[in-house]
Amino acid sequence: MRRCNAGALRAFLALLPGHGHRTATSIMRAVNRGTAEEAFRIIDESHAQLLDDRRTLQTVERALGDLEATTASEPGAGSASSAGSGAEPGAGSGSGGTFIGPLAGKLGIRPATLRKWQDAGLVRPRRDPRTGYRVYDDADVRDARLAHQLRRGGYLLEQIAPLIAQVRAAGGLEPLEAALSDWRGRLSARGRAMLTGAAELEAYLRERG
Repeated sequence: MRRCNAGALRAFLALLPGHGHRTATSIMRAVNRGTAEEAFRIIDESHAQLLDDRRTLQTVERALGDLEATTASEPGAGSASSAGSGAEPGAGSGSGGTFIGPLAGKLGIRPATLRKWQDAGLVRPRRDPRTGYRVYDDADVRDARLAHQLRRGGYLLEQIAPLIAQVRAAGGLEPLEAALSDWRGRLSARGRAMLTGAAELEAYLRERG
């Protein structure tokens, strides 16, 4: 019994780095209940999540590579001039930023497309307190340009959203490259940890007979 308890502890500690505390606990509870098939199902789900994470990383890396080949030649998106007395969606914002009309014109798309991108979470413009119109700051313009380039490359909105989220979290494209490298390393470490955990779990299953 003491030997099995030691084996259970080793298996649990080996499962932790690859699967996390909650999943490792669920795996060991299933094994100790004698429901190994349930433990295997939980492990399969954890591996599927790692595969999803890898696919997301690969999508972001491919998209970033496509962007690097195009954005270098893209003109900068400066702030528009101050609005006149009859401010309209096609006028510049005096509070710093640009309205939907000028931005759509620079990108060569329709304003309705920018609204659709906003609904998908690709851009997050604020509302001008005087006019109620959407105002796109520098980060919004950057995100709109990224979305535009990726749409031209054939990416779907649901594929673009994770990239935009990563760019925002990293603070731009250059910091994102370092973040992706770290992300890749963490996924590899997690995959190896899963292998170690599987070996210890198999040893514990053999001890239990």
